[in-house]
Amino acid sequence: MTSSFTTIGDIEAARQRIAPHIRRTPVMALGQLQSPLARPTQVTLKLECLQVTGSFKARGAMNRLLGAAPGEIAHGITTASGGNHGLAVARTAFAANVPATIFVPANVSPAKVAKMKAWNAKVEVVGDEWSQSNQAALDHAAKTGQAYFHPFADPLVVAGQGTLGLEIMDELPDIDAILIAIGGGGLISGLATALKARRPAIRVIGVEPIGSPTLKASLDQGQVVTLAEVTSRVPTMSCRRTDERIFDIVRRNVDDIVLVSDEEMAEASRFLWFEMGIAADLSGAASVAALRRDLPQLADRRHICALVCGAGAEGTGP
Repeated sequence: MTSSFTTIGDIEAARQRIAPHIRRTPVMALGQLQSPLARPTQVTLKLECLQVTGSFKARGAMNRLLGAAPGEIAHGITTASGGNHGLAVARTAFAANVPATIFVPANVSPAKVAKMKAWNAKVEVVGDEWSQSNQAALDHAAKTGQAYFHPFADPLVVAGQGTLGLEIMDELPDIDAILIAIGGGGLISGLATALKARRPAIRVIGVEPIGSPTLKASLDQGQVVTLAEVTSRVPTMSCRRTDERIFDIVRRNVDDIVLVSDEEMAEASRFLWFEMGIAADLSGAASVAALRRDLPQLADRRHICALVCGAGAEGTGP
């Protein structure tokens, strides 16, 4: 892959393009806690869970739409998603007044399916994990002529997600580390491109499920690998194989990847709801799950940003 897949210039252009169509989400200090973190480091949450449709995915989907070739979406839009990208595409298609068809795996959140349908999208449940749903989406696009919006392996989508990095740098100019959840890798590759361009010394730490270590396994082997199985129950972070171009960006710009269990993410989601009143899905809570580990990679960091990338009710129950 060449470095031109997604550049800082692409991300800056995306920021201007999508600004009227997304929210500038707030930041909040992680403090006043009943159960303080083991290490008393300054931590600020970036609440992208308050983005349109409840996640950062609205950025990439809108940039993909606005960058589409003339006539490309005339027959509508299709994609495959574990939940959040599907919601973003459903909302984007609604804004463009074209039909949307979203393919999802069987373990998708029913609440997210209901929201997709509320944006007038047609939802098809296919397979047990994203790669099976994605093949169905590709087949559907070929059959119907609908435009296919990939959730991560698309330069316009990656550039859209990267706008979040520019926003974080504007709001938190002194952070020296950031924790970012990983599914297919589109978010962390866009964010890392933006952050490292603005501040090369910032430490970028990815967080993956133990049951879907897609990028970690690829980095460990020095090449993109296909996982033999995906056992994580978190559909928004489950991906059997990443894209070669995404892998190349991550290899250059991400300092480390840590693995957390589904249970740790569920516990972090409950922690965010109890301590902060923040309703995060398990992917949204992944950064805090890693932070509560007291990671040695962050031992010398003075101000850490933990990205809460997705909303959900997982932590709000009894």
